[in-house]
Amino acid sequence: MPSQHSNKPNIVMVMADQMTAFALSAYGNRISHTPHLDRLAEQSVVFEQAYCNSPLCAPARFTLMSGQQVSQIGAYDNAAYFPSTVPTFAHYLRAAGYQTCLAGKMHFIGPDQLHGFEQRLTTDIYPADFGWVPDWENFAERSDWWYHNMLSVKQAGVAEITNQYEFDDETCAQARQKLYDLARTTDPRPFALCVSFTHPHDPYATRRKYWDLYAADSIDLPAVPAPAYEQRDPHSQRLHHISDMGRFEISDEEIRNARRAYYGNVSYIDDCFGQLLDVLRATGLDKNTLILFTSDHGDMLGEHGLWYKMTFREWACRVPLMVYAPGRYAAHRVTQPVSHVDILPTLLDLAGGMEPVEPVAGHSLQGLLEGGQETREVIGEYTGEGCIAPLLMIRREQYKYVYCEVDPPQLFDLASDPLECDNLAAKPEYQALAAAFQTEVLQRWDPVALRQQVLQDQKRRRFLAHTLSQGAYQSWDFQPQQDASQRYMRNHLDLNELEFNSRFPRAPAFD
Repeated sequence: MPSQHSNKPNIVMVMADQMTAFALSAYGNRISHTPHLDRLAEQSVVFEQAYCNSPLCAPARFTLMSGQQVSQIGAYDNAAYFPSTVPTFAHYLRAAGYQTCLAGKMHFIGPDQLHGFEQRLTTDIYPADFGWVPDWENFAERSDWWYHNMLSVKQAGVAEITNQYEFDDETCAQARQKLYDLARTTDPRPFALCVSFTHPHDPYATRRKYWDLYAADSIDLPAVPAPAYEQRDPHSQRLHHISDMGRFEISDEEIRNARRAYYGNVSYIDDCFGQLLDVLRATGLDKNTLILFTSDHGDMLGEHGLWYKMTFREWACRVPLMVYAPGRYAAHRVTQPVSHVDILPTLLDLAGGMEPVEPVAGHSLQGLLEGGQETREVIGEYTGEGCIAPLLMIRREQYKYVYCEVDPPQLFDLASDPLECDNLAAKPEYQALAAAFQTEVLQRWDPVALRQQVLQDQKRRRFLAHTLSQGAYQSWDFQPQQDASQRYMRNHLDLNELEFNSRFPRAPAFD
């Protein structure tokens, strides 16, 4: 069994997809049913104000894995190339002596589908090529074949099997099997297993058993209903366009159905998480395994009339972050704002205090995990669909400031206005604060130059996507390989030895 007496803990990172922190009772939700995650929260360090650094799948994951911001590594959108030269936490953990394994989604773009993981158990649910490149210069043209639209809301309800359930069922089964394999292995190295699900990401379709956990009249409507189109900020108007929100009228019943299915899929993730915990406990691996639970980004779920992500509104960019480490950290709650880029340096500390080979944007959470007090801030960048210029965010103390060169700035006091209804940026009494934030933005970034970099990168990748689709197509999608000749009983194996080594706990040995 690996690492039962090592100072380095085994690590299991569980990632949900599009799970807003506001959907969990650990973060104040009074509707969702998540008994396993509730117990985890009671025994963990819970980061109450954790953020993704970019509210879109691939950029959020690339920043989490690398500890770098979007603009540092070109992680602009869901078809952004992730270079093999960017060190990830999987590379660092391997260097520190860990076995590293990925089950499920990570949305890597490019021919490298491992990025430091020693083993990958499943393919990805999303394509690995450049087909999903936005076009800021032709913003009015919607890419209906891959953009979000409101059919996810209109068609919300019950489905026993979907594309996403097929993927997550496999991810959970493969991860459980891998934990059994790790319990039986003779490899002395500690392990780091990342299990990444695609739920509760839309479409909003859930199995009957999870739908029935929730009474229809128990489902909450958005706390901030949809404003009239002309009253929305410019970025929200653009999201209205790219998600085709003007095509359908959405009733309160349909909103409730979508949120009910979303809560159902949150419960499904809780169920999968519980299955992983069962294997950890049954094999004794739980005694020296640190568990980190998070999500790549959130979901607006109709708040402010918005759905999905692609915005720095709280429901889209606040994520759960819980760290369970028995015997290492006492359970407590952390109120300082932290973000995904902090995870890599934290894992480096856990792996023995490794130094990164190049500067990273994040800062280790070790002090906060140990109960210390630190001043923290969160920096965010969004350059995906729905933009025509980068959205740049600074989250510090009680304030959130969002800058875009083509839009009026936004400034919210989240302590007094947690629903983000009152933009303070234009109010006379906040002019000095807003000006200071803007000065800082222009010192941190060159927004004009960054926009040009994104536009050029989009143009290059659209050309490559078109070119690579001509003639014979070579897929970059990960192909899981399995040699059936080495599974179960085969005639080149000794039956007694096979049965002995495949059993956990081991049976008594006899000559």
